[in-house]
Amino acid sequence: MNQLCPRFEKAMVLLSTRWVGLILFELLKGAKRFSEMEADLPISGRLLSDRLKLLEKEGIVERNIYSEFPVRIEYTLSEKGKALEPVIKDIQRWAEEYISAEEIASKEEE
Repeated sequence: MNQLCPRFEKAMVLLSTRWVGLILFELLKGAKRFSEMEADLPISGRLLSDRLKLLEKEGIVERNIYSEFPVRIEYTLSEKGKALEPVIKDIQRWAEEYISAEEIASKEEE
């Protein structure tokens, strides 16, 4: 059990980093350009860039550069990132079942 704890803690810290879950959720739908994610997520471009760099450093997200004009850059989940799909889907199911709209509304009012 001692071997698992530091790994589990690192995973929880990474996944609970603000916006990481939503970015991963978006990328589960397929390759996305930065501008698409910026338009789809309520997050600043700078913060999105920081989170993508973090996920790329962790080997969860891959940055693909296409030699076109203009240059096209897309982000996709790596195999390591795709392995998170059941975890993210389970969290989504749990949230839909156990988190009410009232809880979200009261949180937004704070």
